[in-house]
Formats: sequence, C-alpha cells, structure tokens
Amino acid sequence: MVVKYRFRLYLFTLAMLCGFGLLVFRLWSLQIDRREEFAKMIPGAKKERARIPGPRGEIKDRNGVVLATNKASFEVRVNLAEVVAEYKRLVKEKKRPAIPEITFEIVEKGIKRQKPELDIYKVFEETITRRMMEMGVHKDYSVDSLRVHYRSFGGAVPWVYRDDLTFAEFSRIAEHNLGLPGVTVAERASRVYPLKSVACHILGYVRLPDDQRASAEDRKGWDYYVPDDFGGAGVEKSFDNYLRGKPGVRVMQRDQRGRPVGEVDEEYVEPRKGNDVYLTLDARMQIIADKALRDAKIGRGAVAVIEPNSGEVLAMVSVPSFDPNQFIPSIQQSDWDALLGNPTIPLLNRAVKGHVPGSTFKIPISFAGCLAGIQLSHFNCSGSVTYGNKAMQCWIQRQSGGSHGTLGLSDAIKYSCNCFFYRYGNAAGIGNITKVGKILGIGTRTGIELEDENPGILPNPDWLRATHPNERWSDGATANTSIGQGYVLASPLQMASVSATVANGGKAWSPHLLKRVMDHDQVVLDNPPSLRGDLSASVKPEEIEVIRKGMWKVVNDPSGTGKGARITGVEVAGKTGTAQNWRLDEKHIKHDDNHTWFICFAPYKDPKFAVAVLVQNGKSGGGCAAPVARRVLEQCLALENPKFNIAVTPMEPAEGHFNHIAAVQYADAAVPAEALGGDEDGDVGTGVSAPEPDGDDAPRVKTAPNIKPKADSAGSAGASSEQKVPQAVPVRRVGIFNRAGSQENKPSDAAPGGGGLFRRLFR
Repeated sequence: MVVKYRFRLYLFTLAMLCGFGLLVFRLWSLQIDRREEFAKMIPGAKKERARIPGPRGEIKDRNGVVLATNKASFEVRVNLAEVVAEYKRLVKEKKRPAIPEITFEIVEKGIKRQKPELDIYKVFEETITRRMMEMGVHKDYSVDSLRVHYRSFGGAVPWVYRDDLTFAEFSRIAEHNLGLPGVTVAERASRVYPLKSVACHILGYVRLPDDQRASAEDRKGWDYYVPDDFGGAGVEKSFDNYLRGKPGVRVMQRDQRGRPVGEVDEEYVEPRKGNDVYLTLDARMQIIADKALRDAKIGRGAVAVIEPNSGEVLAMVSVPSFDPNQFIPSIQQSDWDALLGNPTIPLLNRAVKGHVPGSTFKIPISFAGCLAGIQLSHFNCSGSVTYGNKAMQCWIQRQSGGSHGTLGLSDAIKYSCNCFFYRYGNAAGIGNITKVGKILGIGTRTGIELEDENPGILPNPDWLRATHPNERWSDGATANTSIGQGYVLASPLQMASVSATVANGGKAWSPHLLKRVMDHDQVVLDNPPSLRGDLSASVKPEEIEVIRKGMWKVVNDPSGTGKGARITGVEVAGKTGTAQNWRLDEKHIKHDDNHTWFICFAPYKDPKFAVAVLVQNGKSGGGCAAPVARRVLEQCLALENPKFNIAVTPMEPAEGHFNHIAAVQYADAAVPAEALGGDEDGDVGTGVSAPEPDGDDAPRVKTAPNIKPKADSAGSAGASSEQKVPQAVPVRRVGIFNRAGSQENKPSDAAPGGGGLFRRLFR
C-alpha cells in the first residue's frame, strides 16, 4: 500500500516539474528570444541611437615611449529630457504640485523681453539631488551651467553632472541601481599625460566641445550625442584628425511610454580607437634638456635639439612649464587664472617664440656674404664704425677700449667682432641677407607642426615701410641687423635650424615633429624629411667650411667666446650671443633682462646634433648658455653607451623666476675658469636695448581649455538640504549609455584593466 502511494507521489512530482519546465521555456521564448519581435509590435515603441565617443590614439616618442594615453574615467550623465518627462508624469499623477517655471531675458531684433521656461534646477533638485546626497555622491555644481545646457540641448546631449567619479563611487551607484530617470553612470576614455610636464608645450591638451562646437549638424542622426574630445593645443590639435577615434553606436529600445526596455545588441557598433602618432622626439633627450635647464636654476629659457641631416626635432624644452593633466577633463578656474596671471608665463613656448638673437645671427649674415662673393674679404675693426652721425661701437671697445684690427670671416666669428659684421653685412647687402633668412626660415614660420610658432622678424626696407612708415632704411639699420639687434627676432628652433644647416654643409631641412602615424601595426603615414632650401647649391663647400671653422674656433680656440661648451674627446663648434633687453615688472619698473644664446653642433666631422640654447636674464652667452649646451650634447652623445641610462620618469612643472644668472656651473661638471671670465661677447648694437617682448606677446590661447564651472550657492549641498522636498518616487530605468546596475555589466566589469568597453578597446 505504501509503495502504491509513493509511486503516485513520484508521478505527481514529475508532472509538476514538467509543467514548470514547459512554463519556464515558454516564458524564456516570449520574454528573451522573441523580445525584439514583440517590442516592435507595441504601438509607440521606438529605437533611439546613442553616440559612443571613440578613444583617442596615443602619442609616443620615436622609440615608442608613451607621452599621451587614455585611462578609464567615470561620469554621471543626466538626460534632462527624461528627468523633465518623469517630473511631468508625477505632476499628472498629483505626486508633485506643479511644474516650476522661471523667466530669463532674451534679445529679439534688438528688443529685450522676458521669456518663461521650465525651471530645470527645481526639477533636478526634487528628482535627482536628494537621492544623490543619500548615496554620498552629490557634489556642488553650477546651476547656471545646468540651465544653459538644458536651454541649448534639452535631452539631445546629456549633461555631465560629475566627471570625476572615483571607482568606489562608480561602484556604489551601479550596485544600488538608483533607478532615477535619465541618470546613467558611464565609463569614458579620458586623456592622461603619464610624464606630467615633460614636453608639455609640444603635447598641448584636449578639451570637449562647447555649446557652439556641438552644433546641430554634429548631432544630426543621433538621439543622444556624446561628443569626442578634440585637440585644443600643441600636437594634440595639429594631429587631431589622426588621433581622434571613430565613434560607436548603441541602440536602445523604448516602449510606448518612452521607457527603455533594453538594448538592441545586433545593432551595437563598437567605437574604434584613433591612430597612434609617433613624434620625432626622444623622451630621454627631452628629459636631458629639461634637467639641464632646471639644474642650472634657469627660470626662463629654452633648448632645441635637431638632427642635422633630416630636420627631426629630437628635443624642445621651454621653462617654466605646466602639467597638462590639469586640463583633463577640465581645469579649475583658479588654476587657469594662476597660469594666465603668472608673470613668467608658463604657457609660453619660448622655443618657438621670437627673441633678439644677438651675435648668433652673425652666422646667417656669414652666408649672405657668401652669396655676395665677399666671403674671403677682410674688414678692419678700429673699435667703432660711423653711419650717418651715429658711431656704432664694437663690444671690445666698450669693454676695454680696444679693437680687433683687420679680420677675416673665420676669426670675426671667433671674436664675435661687431665692426667686422657692420661692414660685412653692408657689403653683402640687405637683399642677400633677406634671401638667406628666407632659406633658413627666419622671419617666417619654419613649418613645425605647432600653431603657436612665432615667425620672428627679418627686417628689411619692405618690412620697415609696412610696419614703420615714418622710418627710412639706412646702412645703420643693415649694420644693426647684421649683429642680430634692432628689430631682428628669431626663435631657438630657428637658430637650431641655422646651426644644423652649417653642420650638414648648407642644406636647410624643415624642422618637424611628426615621425609616423600607425593604426596598430599598420603604417598609415611615414613622414619623410622636407628640404626647405639648399645653400650648398650656390655656396661652395670651402666657403661653408670657413663658417664651420669659425664656429669651431669659438669653442676650441683659447681666445674664443664659447669655451664653456668644450667636451673632452668631442669637437664642438658653436656661436655665442648676448642681446641687451629690458622688461617692465607689475609695478612698471624697468629691469635689465638680457637674452644670452649659444648655438652649436657636434661632433664637428660627423654632426649628430644641432642645438640652440636661450637663457633669459643671463650675463653672457658663453658663461650662461654654452654650459647648458655642453650638458645637453654630452649626455645626448652618451646615450650611445649602453651603460649610460636616463630614467624616463614624470617631472613636476618647472617654476619660473626673474633672478639674474651670472654664470652656469653644474655641481658634477666644472666649467673651465677661463670660460666664465673672458667671454663677455656683449653685442649690444647701437647701445639702445630692446624691450622684452614676453609681456607684450603673451600666449593668446586660440582654443581655451574646458574650465570647470564654479559651483554656486544654489547648487551646493547646503542649499539642497535646506529645501524640504518630497522623496522622489523611484522609477527603475536602464541607462541609455551604460548598463551600469544591470547583471549584464557589473561594476567590476568597468574597472580599468577589467571588462567593459574600455578593456575591449585597450587590452
């Protein structure tokens, strides 16, 4: 009997299990397998396309060292249209008293009038803010920014409530599945500069579009538009078309009430990372040059290092500097004001800005004499030369009352004799000086891929008529130009290019930063050297050798002015320069602020590097700039030795100052005593110093960074807590931009290096 009932029990249990199995199978078929089919049959149901920004490509040096890359950042985005729609539903169901409104002023046809609009701030506070505070993720925000965004875009572009979520906060929101209308947490590829201030003036920064940039044309075809970062300055801007990624597509299905019911997986298009850009820079040499300026305690200056036979820029440093990470994703207003208000102008790239070049400009003048056929001529230095009614002195007469006597070109370069070059420049003629300057890239942009490059000034009669119509060109003007004074302005990059042209025998290669562009392992673009001009076509090799020999004597002859650049076992050729300048401080007090220069190349017989060094507020080119060049050359050449290692590590921004630099001495490399005392090289032209142009030519930022809107009192947590608003009715939603909170995308899946979109793109 017991067996009979037990059999019936087993049979009943089996029937129940089969029934539940059939039910589960049917539910799975209807709700999972055929979900899309039924969703399309619902009246009013629709699909909405969301744009997923494509991560930017990386920027690397010539050896693959990463200078700019991406990291996972986490945002809280709010679709304000959904927030408003939910609020209106609550009002309709009598769970909210009324729709709040405000008025704002508009101008139509020149007439001001008040226009009513929904108060998005009140709606946001009552619907979103209270729950954010309960979760401990609320942050003060700008109400004005919120209102402007809603007025401009409605729900087409999500408003970024927070762009600085920590991973813990991201996880907290995702795990609790807030269920708030229009609120999503999203993972985004955010720019990061791992070496901090290293090459900051070259790299620049990225930013997000402002309201004008995210135009209706850009948003066409998208229900939700999340914009890409774009280059705001530096090579980030110059190579933006290569670096910018290809956007992806996420399609959401909504029901007849407008609620998201899921994602259409088969229509998902994964965003694609942009191309990687390889620069000609060598990160090790960049750090060598940067440290050379810092260790010398130079507050304002620049170094440019060029490969003589290609024009590739191996290093280009300007101090003071800044950390471009400050700009990502947006910079605090106080930090931006501090950068703009800093009198040493850390945003200024001094390596591509025009400065009075002083005696280094005698090298281009030497080439002009070769074109005129006077390269072998000798000229006498009696201590001064008179043009009109003005006596123009040589520096030696001003220093000791002496003179250099009769000199040829090679010795004139060695002694940096002003009187020789007054006469030599006039004999060559301003026409030949202009011709050589254009070939060498002086007075015009060199073509370097940086929009903030300053062309400098190569003065001539045409330029003077256009800029100073009341002045007349004279032999005295040519004489002053011939020693790099007066109106002449040249950048360290231009003068490094001049040195490179002498080093290689007369070929003027265009300096450039782009090495190649890569799409993973495939070469998209290989950037070959470009020849700007060839002086060797019209100047004989033996004539160029005279110029080279003069630069050799500057460093190696006992009476040369650049002995501070000597390197044991390496022949260095160079030219010093000292240009008298002055500047006005914040109180409009005048201060001497000389520009001291040194340009050089090495080794002499097989040049590998051409260098230009600028030290502001120095005593002399030989005592201040030449030792810096020596340090740079010595360590760059030592890189060929496997035992010599330069650690490529992050560097904090270099601080600027206006301290006078009497001489540069490195603790681990003593400069010969004679190099510090006998190299005044005080080329001061007519004795009238020029104003320091930095103050009048501060960087005009063409594309300002994203400045974080300053939180106001209305958007603070205190203001929110004072308002006794009712608890928002939770409405369970699926995020339009991210599945955070769902089982399909757990918080751990969004971690850097974990799963999620970021891992798929960067693993």
